[in-house]
Amino acid sequence: MKKFMITAFLAAAFAVGCGSSQTAESTNTAAGSDTEASAGETPAEVSGSVTMNGSTSMEKLASALSEAFMEKYSGVTATAEFTGSSAGIESVAAGSVDIGNSSRALKDEELAKGLVENIVAIDGIAVVTNTTNSVDDLTLDQLTAIYTGEITNWSEVGGDDSQIVVIGREAGSGTRGAFEELLGIEDACKYAQEIDSTGAVMAKVASIEGSIGYVSLDVVDDTVKALMLEGVEATEDNIKAGDYPLQRPFVMATRGEISEQSEAVQAFFDYIASDEGQEVIKSVGLITVE
Repeated sequence: MKKFMITAFLAAAFAVGCGSSQTAESTNTAAGSDTEASAGETPAEVSGSVTMNGSTSMEKLASALSEAFMEKYSGVTATAEFTGSSAGIESVAAGSVDIGNSSRALKDEELAKGLVENIVAIDGIAVVTNTTNSVDDLTLDQLTAIYTGEITNWSEVGGDDSQIVVIGREAGSGTRGAFEELLGIEDACKYAQEIDSTGAVMAKVASIEGSIGYVSLDVVDDTVKALMLEGVEATEDNIKAGDYPLQRPFVMATRGEISEQSEAVQAFFDYIASDEGQEVIKSVGLITVE
């Protein structure tokens, strides 16, 4: 199987626990097939199903890819549920779905179960506040102190005299796991509210003055204010350059290598690796793996 080269910034950010990582490009080598195609090409005659479960942060990506894939290959049904990264990983490990969508790198114990970490895109984690907030920029130390409860008022970081309402994701969320791991504050956060989806975090931050939360970069809109970190905006260029500190892989985990999956699942990964699939990834605001 041909494997992508993972960019330097991604390898550095997720070196721990990613020993079995690979990107989603694969050659079309389904068992029993006499067709040889270059990576990203898929035979038109494909049938079957592709089932996914996992990260709510990957809902926009998984839905867009599934819809575009089924439009091109009408003989395949692609479906996805969104119950959180850990639940998705457990589902694929148990064999109840083909793909476990995870918005964090797989852990060593998950890799030890025979799961393969197929990185399909890169996402930035944006730190967002209510639009009334006067603060534009935080250092990583300040952000850490806010989430561990050491800083409780916006006046302590140059803002107005108002209480900070710390909002985060629920336990088991890939976004929460990646955020806490990147800041080194696992199990140390003092949350006022723990929310069960990316969209719900956005809505809560938009409605509560003084609030702060973290969400996938691709969902940020003008209902919230995205903060700079260390003077760096959360943009694709800054993430690719390695300047923005909060970034993570979007993973479609499989039991075994892509070449060991069903014809339909292999075709799905081939589609993701194709030029058309890469454009879908870009269209939902994510960064392609180069």
